[in-house]
Amino acid sequence: MNSSLWTESGGRRAAHSRREFLHRAGAGFAGLAVADLLAREGAAPAAHHAPKVRRIIQLFMTGGVSQMDTYDYKPALERLHGQKLGPSEKPEGFTGMPGALMKSPFAFARHGQCGRWVSSVFPEQARLVDDMAFLMAMTSKTNVHGPGTYMMNSGQLLPGFPCLGAWVSYGLGRLTDNLPTFVVLPDARGLPYNQTGTFSAGFLPAVHQGTLIHAGATAAVPDLFARGQFKFATRAADRDGMALLAGLNRKHAQAHRADSRLDARIASYELAARMQLSAPEVFNLEGESEATRRAYGLDQKVTEDFGRRCLLARRLVERGTRFVQVWSGPQGASGNWDNHGSIPGELPPIAASVDRPIAGLLRDLKARGLMGDTLVVWTTEFGRTPFAQGSVGRDHNGGTFVTWLAGAGIKAGSTVGQSDEWGYQSAEDKTYCYDLHATLLHLMGLDHERLTMRHGGIDRRLTDVHGQVIKDVLA
Repeated sequence: MNSSLWTESGGRRAAHSRREFLHRAGAGFAGLAVADLLAREGAAPAAHHAPKVRRIIQLFMTGGVSQMDTYDYKPALERLHGQKLGPSEKPEGFTGMPGALMKSPFAFARHGQCGRWVSSVFPEQARLVDDMAFLMAMTSKTNVHGPGTYMMNSGQLLPGFPCLGAWVSYGLGRLTDNLPTFVVLPDARGLPYNQTGTFSAGFLPAVHQGTLIHAGATAAVPDLFARGQFKFATRAADRDGMALLAGLNRKHAQAHRADSRLDARIASYELAARMQLSAPEVFNLEGESEATRRAYGLDQKVTEDFGRRCLLARRLVERGTRFVQVWSGPQGASGNWDNHGSIPGELPPIAASVDRPIAGLLRDLKARGLMGDTLVVWTTEFGRTPFAQGSVGRDHNGGTFVTWLAGAGIKAGSTVGQSDEWGYQSAEDKTYCYDLHATLLHLMGLDHERLTMRHGGIDRRLTDVHGQVIKDVLA
C-alpha cells in the first residue's frame, strides 16, 4: 500500500501531538497497537511540486444548474424559441419527451473587463467575474443525479470510491490538529444525492472521510460535550474511560490489523477532545461584525442558511481546515437546482439563496488576504436541456455545464471551452471531472498520476486513467 504524502505542518507535528495526547489521556493509551498508524503519520513530508493552494472551498449546487439560464448565454435560443429540433438531432429526454427549444426567461448582460455574460439571477456574482476562471464545456458521462454527483466528487459513477476531499486529506494531511481536515456543510433541508456516500473515503483509510457539520443546528457537532444531566461525565471519568477503551482497542487492533476503521475511531476520539476547546470559538459567529454578517446575507431569511455556511467555511479554512464543501440544496424534487417544472418559477429562488453569500465569501477572502492560498470552486453534477420539458421546465443534460474557479493559482477572467449554439453539447475544449480534479490536485502540489492507493491489485487514483491539467486557467 502506498503511503500518504504529508506536509511538515500536517505530518510530524500531527504525530507528535497525537503521542502527547495519548500520554495525557493516561492509563496506557500510548501503548495501543497502532504503531503502524503513528509510523504513517511520521512519514517523511513531501509534495510532488511547490503548491499554490493550501485550502479549497467547494460550492456544490445540487440538482443540475441550468447553464443557459445562468452563465452560458445562447442568442440562438432567442432566435429559434418554440421550434422543434430537426429529425437528425433526435435529442434524448431523461424524465420526459423533449419539447421545443426554449429561450432563457432571464435577461443577460456582459460584465467586467473580461466581458462575461451573466444572467439577471446572479447580480452579485456578476460583479466579480474578473476574479473567476470559467470552464464553459464541462461534460458528464451521465444525466442521473446519483451517479453524476459521485462522478463530480470521486471521478466514478459508482459508490465505494474516495472523493476529492478524502484524496486531499490522504495526500497532504492536516494543517491543524484542532479541526477536521475535510469538512462537509450540507443544506439545512437535507443531504445531497447519495447521502454521506458522496463524502466517503472509499478504500482510503477511514480517517480521511468528510466530517459532517450541521451549521444551523443548536449543536453543530452533536455530542461533543456531555449533556448536563450526566453529572458523572467528568474529566476524571474521561480518563478512566480512555483507559478501558485503550485495552479494548489494543485487543481489536491485534486481531484486525488491516482494518482502518479502528485508526479512524481513535483519531476521532482524539479530535473530539481537542475540538472541545477549539469548536466553540469556530462555530460561534457572534464575534463577526454586522457588516460581515450582512455581506454574507445572514440578515435575510432567503440567504441566511447558505450564508452562514459560507461564513463558517471561511472561518474553518482560516483556522486550518484544508477542504470544505458547502452544499446548496438537498436531494429530491424540490428546493434545489433540479428545475423540471418551471425555470422562471424555480430557478430564481434557489439562485437568490446563494448569490449574495458567494459574493460575500469571495470579497471576504480577498479582504483578509486568504485568496493568496485559497481556491474556491463552484460546480454542479450536470446541466440542463435547451429544449423545454413540459411548458417552461428543463430536463437533465450531461452534455455540457459550467464550472468556475477563483483564487490562488487561477488566471482571473479567463475562459476555457464552449458549448454548441444551443447549449446542448460541449463543442470546444471539452473538460471532464478528471481534468478539473487533476487541476485542483496540481494546484495543491500533487501530481494526479502519482497520488495513488493500491486497491484490489490496482494502483487507484482520483482521475482513474484520465485527466489533464487545464493549463489555460492557471496563472
